[in-house]
Amino acid sequence: MEFSIHVLNILSQNKPGRQNTLSLNIDFLDETEKVKESDIELVESLLQHAAKVENIEDGTEISITFVTNEAIHEINREYRHKDAPTDVISFALEEIGEGETPIIAEGMPRILGDVIISIDRTKEQAEEYGHSFERELGFLAVHGFLHLLGYDHMVPEDEKVMFGKQDEILESYGLTRD
Repeated sequence: MEFSIHVLNILSQNKPGRQNTLSLNIDFLDETEKVKESDIELVESLLQHAAKVENIEDGTEISITFVTNEAIHEINREYRHKDAPTDVISFALEEIGEGETPIIAEGMPRILGDVIISIDRTKEQAEEYGHSFERELGFLAVHGFLHLLGYDHMVPEDEKVMFGKQDEILESYGLTRD
């Protein structure tokens, strides 16, 4: 399957008038070519806030990719062996698998990994849950970001911690379900 990739690089140093005081360097890729700049700015601002809440060191890198349901379905099938579209998938680069050795290079930035968000599912779930597209997009971005940091929700205790952290970040940012 081929995708046309529209790359939007929203690094703080590339934005005129912005001070370079942000923790994260975020690369955005919009494979749908339908995401508004205001939505990208919302995700950037929200994830910068989340990085502060989580005390993430300056210069840490992540990527956010916006895709269709068809694309995320394919990714979900290939990497998670689930034959259905999903809303968000994270690939944490700091997660060490069995038999793998961590690679630590002095002077290199911390690279958390990749978050892939289905814009189609974002719209569907916003309607289903009765809140704005922006709120759902923000929720999915924070959810994926927390997975990159090692949070999970496979067991009830971990779910309580992760979902509590999501709520804390979204509420302190001011992005509510209203």
